[in-house]
Amino acid sequence: MDTAFTRLVGVRHPVVQTGMGWVAGPRLVSAAANAGALGILASATMTLDQLRDAAREVRSRTDAPFGVNLRADAGDAHDRVRIIIEEGARVASFALAPSRELIAELKDAGVVVIPSIGARRHAEKVAAWGADAVIVQGGEGGGHTGEVATTVLLPQVVDAVDIPVVAAGGFHDGRGLVAALAFGAAGIAMGTRFLLTADSTVPDGVKAAYLAATVRDVTVTTAVDGLPHRMLRTGFVDALERSGRARALLRAVRHAAGFRKVSGLSWSRMVRDGLALRHGRDLTWSQVLLAANTPMLLKASMVQGRTDLGVMASGQVAGVIDDLPSCTELVDRIMAEAEEVLKSLEALRVAR
Repeated sequence: MDTAFTRLVGVRHPVVQTGMGWVAGPRLVSAAANAGALGILASATMTLDQLRDAAREVRSRTDAPFGVNLRADAGDAHDRVRIIIEEGARVASFALAPSRELIAELKDAGVVVIPSIGARRHAEKVAAWGADAVIVQGGEGGGHTGEVATTVLLPQVVDAVDIPVVAAGGFHDGRGLVAALAFGAAGIAMGTRFLLTADSTVPDGVKAAYLAATVRDVTVTTAVDGLPHRMLRTGFVDALERSGRARALLRAVRHAAGFRKVSGLSWSRMVRDGLALRHGRDLTWSQVLLAANTPMLLKASMVQGRTDLGVMASGQVAGVIDDLPSCTELVDRIMAEAEEVLKSLEALRVAR
């Protein structure tokens, strides 16, 4: 299927595997790339050396284009950009809007820049700064999310910018791909659906928790870091929401200490990173610390399998997913379903 996105990036199918922290490692990214989708490596939970090693491992596993996701507000963002360029990543994606300078640096090196956005004005801003495409995530998406549904947000952005738009939030099959194309998108991006594949390194017990979830088991909470965060509802999430400020601060300090040991960041740096995520909101100190070390809460589940001590970011589609295909099986199935839907729509047109 040929779209503006596939031509821009050089992939066979208009499908993106998003850069999920602790989930989108070399194995999943290379499997998605070999399936014809764009696999995106998550770098926010990696040190600089780990990022370089991971990019090299992806290149050893596939000749297909791949991307790297990074935080635009990270203190070492320019160092990460340099690694992305040196290690031959085709795409740089951002969870927050990158600066003009970062966009220019990447584009000068031939890297395609694709920020993720959650509002029309953000898409207009990064497009004016030179972004090559945008991923638009509606409220159905996992992790930090907004309130506007994909079906409302997507056409707004498509009408507002002249660059390819990739739709995210609520997609898991070929019907969704065709619907996104009908709205004017050039492809779809999926996180939870790729997390729930045989190629994902997420522990089996955690995958089982996702598969057992219904759509009512996926909730939005601000208890983790003060920002709306879509995830599976668990006992740990309930405990966070019930905690008083003193108890929440104690828990946040404990988790922050763990993240500091893993990441090598200083306390002052973690607090600065946490403050950078406030975006003008009035957060408590526990939320500021949790904003800086949310990766540790994700690691507890996604790496260690501790669903009782971690958070499990999730799109609403977790409630309708019931299998663990390989990336190749998943992408092939999505494209076959999309072709069938397009044929049925064409039949309706001819019948008229």
